[in-house]
Amino acid sequence: MLKGLDPLLNPELLFTLRAMGHGDEIAIVDGNYPGVEHARRLIRLDGHRLIPVLNAVLSVLPIDDFVAEAIFRSTVKAERDRLDPVHEEMIDCCARHEPHRQVVPLIGQDFYGRVKTAHAVIQTGEPRLYANIILRKGVIYPKEADDHAEVDPFVY
Repeated sequence: MLKGLDPLLNPELLFTLRAMGHGDEIAIVDGNYPGVEHARRLIRLDGHRLIPVLNAVLSVLPIDDFVAEAIFRSTVKAERDRLDPVHEEMIDCCARHEPHRQVVPLIGQDFYGRVKTAHAVIQTGEPRLYANIILRKGVIYPKEADDHAEVDPFVY
């Protein structure tokens, strides 16, 4: 256990999040998603629901602000604008962490194709259908430093 970190952030997940670079994407998917088939790297979090996992990941992962769209969700079949309760919960969770970012719906194969190229997939035990989201990693900006001051690489 570590202070200040959600216990859902296990060693494998923390390693993966830290290893990701700017622009890399990670998908968090429900229990029915074909994770083994679609993942380059699969992290299993069976027994955990999607929203707590999403909240834990967003507590440490910066979202890309170099692009217009950096958070994507799956849709109910081809109904791009339909929001199931789980989609509303995902949008609310993202808004708490990234209030200026929109959650963009991606239909079927567009979503699947993006997951297949993602850095990693986190497979949850979420039983609700279409409970899938993709996050694009951003950067953590360094604090402004005095030109003559010594720079501490661990201060952000």
